[in-house]
Amino acid sequence: MRHAFKKKIIYCGLIVIALIIFLHPNMNGRRTYDYIEKNNIMVNLHDRIAQNFTSTAIMDCDYRDILFDVTTMSVSLMDGDLIEGHKIKDGGEFYPSECKPKFSTAIIVPYRDRAEQLRGFLVYMHVFLRRQNIHYRIYVIEQVDTKPFNRAKLLNIGAAAAFKAGYPCLVLHDVDLLPLRPANLYACTKCPRHMSSSINKFRFVLPYLNLFGGAIAITSQQYKLINGMSNEYYGWGGEDDDLYARLEVEELKLCRFEPEVSRYHMVAHQTQRKGERKHKVFNYAKNKVNEDGLNTLKYTEVATVLHPLFTHIMVDL
Repeated sequence: MRHAFKKKIIYCGLIVIALIIFLHPNMNGRRTYDYIEKNNIMVNLHDRIAQNFTSTAIMDCDYRDILFDVTTMSVSLMDGDLIEGHKIKDGGEFYPSECKPKFSTAIIVPYRDRAEQLRGFLVYMHVFLRRQNIHYRIYVIEQVDTKPFNRAKLLNIGAAAAFKAGYPCLVLHDVDLLPLRPANLYACTKCPRHMSSSINKFRFVLPYLNLFGGAIAITSQQYKLINGMSNEYYGWGGEDDDLYARLEVEELKLCRFEPEVSRYHMVAHQTQRKGERKHKVFNYAKNKVNEDGLNTLKYTEVATVLHPLFTHIMVDL
């Protein structure tokens, strides 16, 4: 009797251990991965500025101090306000006046129904980005219809707007992610870069090697090469894996910075409904690159407003 009881305890213990290994992000994820070391970041950056951008500064900006900055930003900054004299232009555009930036970046944020989170994101990001001495503009693409949320299509719309403005680099960015390390430069590398590989939700461990979502940097040229993202993912889920499949089709390898530099804080929010067609669409992702994306993008632009902290593009899909 006692022997059977002991066996039952051991059996239950093994089940608990198996569940911990399966469900725990640290157990199931990647503690390490290949990355660009700090000393090699500068030579791997895509140093381009927007076509229509000019700077009156004499000296070029120096990025060495930024890339080796080991400080961690406080997420409490999102609860504050920007100081006066922040020099951010209408539309959420900024560039340093004391030196010539080497990089121009369009930060594209798909959005709907998170007003308070968006306000905090914008304040935090402008504080974070201004210290990096880059030229940037924040685009917020809002879906105003009642259809399920289509994150990928909104990113395509933002990319199209950035192309028109001549931005050579795109950062596709979720509104609930805040970068913690200033050394995580918001500029493109020569390869598409997964920026948010260490998120607090996953205990700063990469869930799987092929993950390519959250916050990514990709050159405009590369984004056009893969025909952007699929327009078919209504509801959350699947579009990031589809994007990775597109990179594979065009033989583009992704890259990352080291885990300590790539740390992000995910702001808590209510999980939205997953798309019903995720698996069906993803099964054909590699065959649909040329049939679904930037070249098939259709939408109605409701309004575009240049707010003090961002360019607000409202669309009906």
